[in-house]
Amino acid sequence: MVFANIDIHAYEDMVDYHILGDNTKIFGKSVTVHFLINEIFMVFFFGIAAKEITESVLPGGALNPMRKAINPLMGTIGGVVGPAGMFFLLVWIFYGGTDDLSIAANGWGIPTATDIALAWLVARIVFGNGHPAVNFLLLLAVADDAIGLGIIALFYPDPQHPVAPIWLLLVVAGMAVAYIMRRFEVRHWIIYILIAGGLSWVGLVKSSIEPALALVVIVPFLPGPKTTHGLFEEDEHEFHHSHPHGSEAILAPDAAPDAAPDAASVVAEEDEEELHHRHAPLDAFEHQLKLPVDFGLFFFAFANAGVAFGSITEITFIVLISLIVGKTIGITLLSWVGVRIGFPLPEGMGTKHLLVASMVAGLGLTVALFVAGKAYDDPAFQDPAKMGAVLSAGAAIVAFFFGRLLKVKDGPEE
Repeated sequence: MVFANIDIHAYEDMVDYHILGDNTKIFGKSVTVHFLINEIFMVFFFGIAAKEITESVLPGGALNPMRKAINPLMGTIGGVVGPAGMFFLLVWIFYGGTDDLSIAANGWGIPTATDIALAWLVARIVFGNGHPAVNFLLLLAVADDAIGLGIIALFYPDPQHPVAPIWLLLVVAGMAVAYIMRRFEVRHWIIYILIAGGLSWVGLVKSSIEPALALVVIVPFLPGPKTTHGLFEEDEHEFHHSHPHGSEAILAPDAAPDAAPDAASVVAEEDEEELHHRHAPLDAFEHQLKLPVDFGLFFFAFANAGVAFGSITEITFIVLISLIVGKTIGITLLSWVGVRIGFPLPEGMGTKHLLVASMVAGLGLTVALFVAGKAYDDPAFQDPAKMGAVLSAGAAIVAFFFGRLLKVKDGPEE
């Protein structure tokens, strides 16, 4: 953003630089810095998001059994419908009766998703490590990002290239190849990504559907563990090894001292299962790519968040308000309804935790930036929308303030 505000032309020249020359194209797309970041690098970002969703449905995951996931999934629906509804309302207020109404309204998908990594980090600071609100929010972020992936695929195709559904047969072929490799117990995730993922990517490019989603349908075929300790389970791993007695106490809190060897054997079995878990291709895919992807997100932000402050318009505030206010209202309302109809919040969460968690979910940043680039072609709308996505980082400040005010670290409400 600093670069763009110092010299917007130099910034645009850098982002649009043709690395292999002006005439080099891949399936009709110029090989620019922006292309390499948004349509190749982001394949791996969305692939890791798909991995989290895949593991969440395993035994021990946040979506298994289904009943315990009902409330956060209702919150997820609220976290999509709420900001989308707020977006349409504000667009009608600001643009109603103008020629720009339909153009502005096309950005409704921008505020629907939550930045998984940033929301997780902020939630741990606001609520403290191990608080049930952290896992609630993480599940919600993963689920609404899954919906966000669907929104991108269905509602934001490339306007320059009409959708050609016949090429989706290549995506199906990629899935079939991944399934066959799984049946033959191929243990290297790179083979799945290069062959099956490559077929999927080409199929999406040729069909004019967002190619960054190529691994979303391939990653679920990677062999993985039969159970999961939950999203971001490295914290559980660290807990076992830094608090061995604590882990036994959790396993058998009422056990007598002579029962300790049994508890220890259970821990040993869990460690053996976790070792197997971490060697599974699905898990290796994330553990070997997570650091490069996290590092690469800097370049994604650099290539997408460089907008001039002069770009702030009504769209900026529409996106920002829809993310922070729309998410807060939508998630809180739908989860509260879930409680009333018999699907309670996780044990240890009260209304105040739900309210603050909903505020944290307003952190749209990464996915919101990505959707903004797909929703608007006109820089007069795209740049202000991206500014709103960047400014949604302010949701963290709002959450910190209300977290302190409501004392969310003090435990559930009575």
